[in-house]
Amino acid sequence: MTNHPHPSPAALDELSAAPAAELRETLLEICSSPGWAASVAASRPWSDRGALLAANTAAMAALTVEDLADAMAGHARIGKPTAGDATSEREQAGIQGVDPALLDELHEANAAYEAKFGHVFLICATGRTAATMLAALRERFPNDAATEAEIVRGELRKINDIRINRLLDGTAV
Repeated sequence: MTNHPHPSPAALDELSAAPAAELRETLLEICSSPGWAASVAASRPWSDRGALLAANTAAMAALTVEDLADAMAGHARIGKPTAGDATSEREQAGIQGVDPALLDELHEANAAYEAKFGHVFLICATGRTAATMLAALRERFPNDAATEAEIVRGELRKINDIRINRLLDGTAV
């Protein structure tokens, strides 16, 4: 995780003081689970960045299977970032300019994963290459559904942490 030696108290204070509807909208840009957004919102005000990140961790730990499905619904398939979605394109930058044969392998592995688990393969793609994402997909494919759900929960928490830090640093979520 990136160290943030210069927290942005103004951004944190603004987020803490935001009207409920505005805060909900902002939180749903970070994670598309209404349950997650409600849990994080209920934990305010946050004394510092660490408190908000801890709220993310606690909210992720409490998500139901349905909440996890809601959270995953907000994520593009690995290897196919959502066109025009800057967040999706930035987070999947590791697939840009990749050999088409590798992308084909990634798409095939995704299809097999989705057929087995009933949802997209979710991984914190920031800083990962297409090859490392494909390797992780193949490594996780043998998992049972319960094991995979817990891995997904952890990956979502990492993605949310990155998005929260970007928000607090004043960069696009």
